[in-house]
Amino acid sequence: MNNIIQQNLSQIQHNIATYCQQANRQPNAVTLLAVSKTKPVQAILTAYQSGQHAFGENYVQEGVEKIQYCQQQGIKLEWHFIGPLQSNKTKLVAEHFDWIQTLSRNKIADRLNAQRPSHLPPLNVLIQINISDEQSKSGIQPNELMALAKHIEKLPHLRLRGIMAIPENTTDQTEQISVFNQMQTLFQQLQQQCPNQQIDTLSMGMSADMESAIKCGSTMVRIGTAIFGQR
Repeated sequence: MNNIIQQNLSQIQHNIATYCQQANRQPNAVTLLAVSKTKPVQAILTAYQSGQHAFGENYVQEGVEKIQYCQQQGIKLEWHFIGPLQSNKTKLVAEHFDWIQTLSRNKIADRLNAQRPSHLPPLNVLIQINISDEQSKSGIQPNELMALAKHIEKLPHLRLRGIMAIPENTTDQTEQISVFNQMQTLFQQLQQQCPNQQIDTLSMGMSADMESAIKCGSTMVRIGTAIFGQR
């Protein structure tokens, strides 16, 4: 199992570098977020030993347990919360995670800001866009982005870093690129509208559509199955 994770990580890093080269981008322009939800902490430690430092978790309690275990071992990782967040779980995210990628409501932003411990740096925030307008998906409509961004700007314990999306699942590359280009446009608008914020993260692209995402300017791809295998 350990060798497989190492080989998978190496292959994905190679693919990222290849896609960046094809798009005339630097290989280090794209961060790999290893999605470790439902995976044992041993798999995370194997990935860490292979040079992976950023991990994404979908479930609050499971994520907190892994974070605390790694901290007890003296292992410093970067933890991203990438699942839907309910009000009653905001405190755990505010206290333990470094990033939240799925912010879509003022109320959740306010709670995270109030509950972020003062000894920690501001919580890095991405606003989730429901770019394919799917009923089953979380996120805001594109036309709601600036209002939420301006609200987050006023909260001292949050740091707005950009936007993320989970587009509709399709193997049609033309469709993928169309959706990702919409995200890239929104990202550029956000950078222009919020010049005082460190807007540097466009989180889009997973195992099946990573190539299209990188071509369209993604700065962070979220890869789970291709690293850790099927759940």
